[in-house]
Amino acid sequence: MHSTTLSSREFEENFAHAAQAANDGPVFITEQGTTRCVLLNFDNYQRLIREHRNMARLLSVPDMAASVEFDPPRSQETARAADFS
Repeated sequence: MHSTTLSSREFEENFAHAAQAANDGPVFITEQGTTRCVLLNFDNYQRLIREHRNMARLLSVPDMAASVEFDPPRSQETARAADFS
């Protein structure tokens, strides 16, 4: 499997090239040098979804956890020590 990197401008100007490249592997689309999106062909997407049926399995894949944004809501209550009496 071969990956390809395209700038967002290259992607916009030549989608057909990006779609063709996705048949060989993921296409990373960058903006100002930072990867923003990944284009996969549908077969690879389905395989990925089948292999990672839940978030815990997805997060166990190296480098995938860093790409998942997670900002849980913060409690407005003050934390209290547990009472074990």
